Amino acid sequence: MSAQLARPNPRFNLGHVVATPGAIEVLGKVNCLPITLLNRHQCGDWGDLCDADKAANNEALGNWDRLFSAYIVQDVKFWVITEADRSVTTILLPEEY
Repeated sequence: MSAQLARPNPRFNLGHVVATPGAIEVLGKVNCLPITLLNRHQCGDWGDLCDADKAANNEALGNWDRLFSAYIVQDVKFWVITEADRSVTTILLPEEY
């Protein structure tokens, strides 16, 4: 009998995925694959946001506003932002905004 792996349930398209050079460098230092953050973001796990910001993201899914997530990995905060038109998703560090 084989176990089935749970598959993520994407809630929106990411469009083109890009990352800033700083985010790429720090992701390597904290041993975190970008796909980990992208999967969480795309499946509606908004990460380390307050409840009001999470609710705003859930509304943005239906009215095509920008989507924003924040994830803390080994004391480093990463942002993942998907543009309102879903054309581009960017991984960056807050200080790069």
